Amino acid sequence: MVDERALTDALPRTLSKTDLHGLGALVEGKVRDSYVKGDRRTIVATDRLSAFDRVVTTLPFKGQCLNQLAAWWFREVSGFAANHLISTPDPNVSVVQECEPLAVEIVIRAYVTGVTSTSIWFAYEKGERVFCGHRLPDGLRKNQRLSEPIITPSTKAPKGQHDKSVSRAELLASGAVREEDFDAAARACMKVFEHGAHHLASRGLILVDTKYEVGRRADGTIVIIDEVHTPDSSRIWWEEGYPAAFDGGREPEGLDKEYVRRWLKEAHYAGEGPPPTVPDAVRVEAARRYLEAYEVITGRPFEPDLADPLPRIRRNLGVGS
Repeated sequence: MVDERALTDALPRTLSKTDLHGLGALVEGKVRDSYVKGDRRTIVATDRLSAFDRVVTTLPFKGQCLNQLAAWWFREVSGFAANHLISTPDPNVSVVQECEPLAVEIVIRAYVTGVTSTSIWFAYEKGERVFCGHRLPDGLRKNQRLSEPIITPSTKAPKGQHDKSVSRAELLASGAVREEDFDAAARACMKVFEHGAHHLASRGLILVDTKYEVGRRADGTIVIIDEVHTPDSSRIWWEEGYPAAFDGGREPEGLDKEYVRRWLKEAHYAGEGPPPTVPDAVRVEAARRYLEAYEVITGRPFEPDLADPLPRIRRNLGVGS
């Protein structure tokens, strides 16, 4: 495990933005910068951390961890779920097949939890008993397991705006996604979720909920894109402490960015206006959780590349400044 001193020393060298000439047109997302040229997309996982649909800070080695964990999962599920990964020429970089993204996130939830306005617990606590088309029983408590995982689609909001949870019927009625594309994506994502939940259970972890992005290849094939089961896209709890935490009304310990979301909520921030400055101690602890997630999930030690990230990426990709 990377020690706290190494994480602290890396705080001034986090990768917050990129400018890589010659790779194609830049598409800047909340966390990833993509460069598109022809049928290839070069994705750079930066160290930016988003919460409440805003970039709130950077975490040391987060981009390396995110990129390598997503690649591990893509290879893990490739036998039964098509995805876009081609290669990983740098710890922060993946080269993928260019696809047409579908205008939806496939969100799968196995527990009633969350703190954002799109979360199932936010709606349930307000008294709503139908969430994204799924009827929920009375008497559920926060962080309780559902009888079975449910698919709760989310709209894809432009950068800086908020996503919205919707039902399958609402999504299809909007015309954002074709029915056959959505249903193919939902089937593939549920297979990946079930596989991921089984693997994480073998590692002493709970896959609480997650979101998948999907795209369509030129031949019409629906593929999973972006990332799979990382601390950015998934809520992951430790199984060992969950029963006691649930019985005691406490938040379960996890390996995801919910730690930062809770800090922001305590600082009275929920996505409106500029975010507060996240203390270095919080950034280091959040980074430690990301790296721990990589190691526990993959069974491999995380070995960060300590070089200044942007010059290293330029060398590995053969591009100028």
